[in-house]
Amino acid sequence: MASHIVGYPRMGPKRELKFALESFWDGKSSAEDLKKVSADLRSSIWKQMADAGIKYIPSNTFSYYDQVLDTTAMLGAVPSRYNWTGGEIGFDTYFSMARGNASVPAMEMTKWFDTNYHFIVPELGPDVNFSYASHKAVDEYKEAKGLGVNTAPVLIGPVSYLLLSKPAKGVEKSFPLLSLLDKILPIYKEVISELKAAGASWIQFDEPTLVLDLEAHQLEAFTKAYAELESTLSGLDVLIETYFADVPAGAFKTLTALKGVTAFGFDLVRGTQTLDLIKGGFPSGKYLFAGVVDGRNIWANDLAASLELLKSLEGIVGKDRLVVSTSCSLLHTAVDLINETKLDDEIKSWLAFAAQKVVEVNALAKALAGDKDEAFFSASAAAQASRKTSPRVTNEAVQKAAAALRGSDHRRTTNVSARLDSQQKKLNLPVLPTTTIGSFPQTVELRRVRREYKAKKISEEEYVKAIKEEIKKVVELQEELDIDVLVHGEPERNDMVEYFGEQLSGFAFTANGWVQSYGSRCVKPPIIYGDVSRPKPMTVFWSSIAQSMTNRPMKGMLTGPVTILNWSFVRNDQPRFETCYQIALAIKDEVEDLEKAGITVIQIDEAALREGLPLRKAEHAFYLNWAVHSFRITNVDIQDTTQIHTHMCYSNFNDIIHSIIDMDADVITIENSRSDEKLLSVFREGVKYGAGIGPGVYDIHSPRIPSTEEIADRVNKMLAVLDTNILWVNPDCGLKTRKYTEVKPALQAMVSAAKAIRTQLASAK
Repeated sequence: MASHIVGYPRMGPKRELKFALESFWDGKSSAEDLKKVSADLRSSIWKQMADAGIKYIPSNTFSYYDQVLDTTAMLGAVPSRYNWTGGEIGFDTYFSMARGNASVPAMEMTKWFDTNYHFIVPELGPDVNFSYASHKAVDEYKEAKGLGVNTAPVLIGPVSYLLLSKPAKGVEKSFPLLSLLDKILPIYKEVISELKAAGASWIQFDEPTLVLDLEAHQLEAFTKAYAELESTLSGLDVLIETYFADVPAGAFKTLTALKGVTAFGFDLVRGTQTLDLIKGGFPSGKYLFAGVVDGRNIWANDLAASLELLKSLEGIVGKDRLVVSTSCSLLHTAVDLINETKLDDEIKSWLAFAAQKVVEVNALAKALAGDKDEAFFSASAAAQASRKTSPRVTNEAVQKAAAALRGSDHRRTTNVSARLDSQQKKLNLPVLPTTTIGSFPQTVELRRVRREYKAKKISEEEYVKAIKEEIKKVVELQEELDIDVLVHGEPERNDMVEYFGEQLSGFAFTANGWVQSYGSRCVKPPIIYGDVSRPKPMTVFWSSIAQSMTNRPMKGMLTGPVTILNWSFVRNDQPRFETCYQIALAIKDEVEDLEKAGITVIQIDEAALREGLPLRKAEHAFYLNWAVHSFRITNVDIQDTTQIHTHMCYSNFNDIIHSIIDMDADVITIENSRSDEKLLSVFREGVKYGAGIGPGVYDIHSPRIPSTEEIADRVNKMLAVLDTNILWVNPDCGLKTRKYTEVKPALQAMVSAAKAIRTQLASAK
């Protein structure tokens, strides 16, 4: 029985790629150094899978930034502003598209479906001259083959690539991106031909858009594309891989009828309804790649249940046509449990990271073939039983409090307009108030202090002194820049979710459970294993210290319940909304304690609210109802004079704008600049927004420093669709990934732009 892995984490067990990328970007190492680190990581990954007995090992899943940008490079679809003149795309052009450079901004970045991973959105139009400009897929196949590993090269499928793209600037928004299919298929043919010539026997096309609600003409594009590729694919076994949700019935019919396709991969963890479609009619003679091992979470597989499911599928597709697989790429989980020293043995027994999931896949494949590892399966059963019965999982008081939430929608009693009036009397802010989103640069020295404190190399007194000094520096800088509403810079936090999870019950933390978010950015998601509560205040100490250093309003900075949920590895033994309500009650306690401590502006970030939106429209209303409700719970009982902010970033918000309004925050700051001010279109189309709003005026994920004129132009575009008295001026997101040499001039430009427009508005009266 065969086994398959959809994809694998690329950062390395010790984030080797992250540090190599950042060293290269900082000019401290060469391109050859970066390539060497990357080659070593790929070699290690392929060898690991081969040694574990995996038959279908993927290649071309490694990336220096993301796989969609890799496809853009393969197709030579470089926007003209990067001045690419043809030939093989090198690091300069590639990273300029991803990060921008001193003279031009980066391409838009957005979330990869409903994950916390990001991709660079292709910018396409009728005038793009596609060309075969990156041979990465072929090069990596040959590299693996040279190491004795015959892989299945992975490509983003042509239809999904176009459906994930957007019209370039200056191109009509209604431009039919699928009309470019005939222009990109010749390049796919070249790649396929080279892979065949190099000896590839299998090729995997990732077509994840097949799980979305597609229209008839979009489904027809799949039929057209693979019919056109059929002759080129002749002689190859072809896998079409889908993931993250059920495949709708219409898409299933289209997919399983595609010409030239040998195998179909389905997510059977999140796509359980797809099972009914498979049972109702799977094409004879085709392979089923059954994604039964969860690639999105870190819980150990229930091997007995998975084996039972696989046996039922074996009866449908045949013993020699069933392949055991992961539900999606393991990119979305941590690398290896063996590196964990912080987790106790009980919790560790409940978990499986990427390396362990590879072993699970192969164990299931061997068991299905009659070679069952009885000891391995017995250990799995014992771990499943332990998790179900462990007293640390359940807190009856928490469950009772969460159950009591039913029956109320938890809205503040005064409408937002009246609240804003009360807040303005207290805060006395100017027109177009300026603020930042929360974090300031995380310097090497700051990271050293936190690291040494955790390792008990410095005392608590020394740690508190160092953090106070950093807060003072950040406060003084903001006052020098004349920013209106300040932040303390979050020097005590390595990560916005990890920081809160460490102080909440029901959470566990890893030492090395890093997961890539984008580029070199990695996060270490907490593990929610049990009921959640707040034993004591989490931020009041630092917020009070920061407020004591200034007469200006100082934001209390919290992460909202939906974002904590969506950026954690969440328990899978109860509905997600129940866990979210528990977190909301914990954050509610913190909000009320901040208010009691004299903090008059409290930001409850919900950066990931849109990210958790289900991929199918039929499921949107239910999710948005409990997600928005969870946010309202956190601040329902505070005074009208306390101003509640929230923040959202790097997703498409236009389709949930009415739910954002329903959150009933006093002020929302929201990413806008990197997405070509897409957000403003909803206001041009007549959506009325009465609360405060700060669409981001510059992209913080690029090292590029915007000019005062550029920011002023953005603010004026906002004023064309938003009332002056509700508009705030702020960056797109937090500043932790930037350097002070970038942050200071960018914020100077932002404040100068706000002041210049205030002067214009005053003189126009």
